[in-house]
Amino acid sequence: MNSKPLKLVIFDCDGVMFDSKFANQTYYNHLLAHFNYPEMDAEELEYVHIHNVMESTLHIFRHYPGQDLTAVDTFRQKTGYAPFLQYMNMEPDLIQFLESCKTKYQLAVSTNRTNTMQPILDLFKLGHYFSKVMTAENAKRPKPAPDALLEILEYCHCSVEEAIYIGDSIIDRQHSDGCGMRLIAFRNKTLAAEYHVDNFLEILKLPPFLPEGL
Repeated sequence: MNSKPLKLVIFDCDGVMFDSKFANQTYYNHLLAHFNYPEMDAEELEYVHIHNVMESTLHIFRHYPGQDLTAVDTFRQKTGYAPFLQYMNMEPDLIQFLESCKTKYQLAVSTNRTNTMQPILDLFKLGHYFSKVMTAENAKRPKPAPDALLEILEYCHCSVEEAIYIGDSIIDRQHSDGCGMRLIAFRNKTLAAEYHVDNFLEILKLPPFLPEGL
């Protein structure tokens, strides 16, 4: 049983802070269409939703060995993700949850996004809530490796027992397992986790968030 009080809450982005599946679907299908390939199937959509952009690009173009991936990467970088931010939907109770937590805990982000994370935080005016933001770009190794969580713990001067991670996928379970961190499964009851919730306000009722003795 964890006896240390909670000091640090770490968030995944896609599938947790935002419903971004349609944005990701539109983005990756745009890459495929530019090179005259068909849209992703359901399995590919699930894959790109939880993996970083480099892994996702390789995955969706794996059936086209004649395709120059350097050209894909050049087009991807030229296009950017900004035109697709409009398709992201922030969870309706995220701000209320952040406001409730900001004076009680340190807040951070660990995501497999790369250079798209900061524009998202800027667009939705969320950046000031988070003391540390780790991505597949600035972590030593991307998720599911635990490197980003370990760096956040060091930066925030917290032990793993004083932190908790909010994620929604098997990648997030592997990510938190890599350093022994507790996981809150967000809207995924099939995911092995210490806690399961369907929205952010439910998190405030979980044992780690309640005053000691309640």
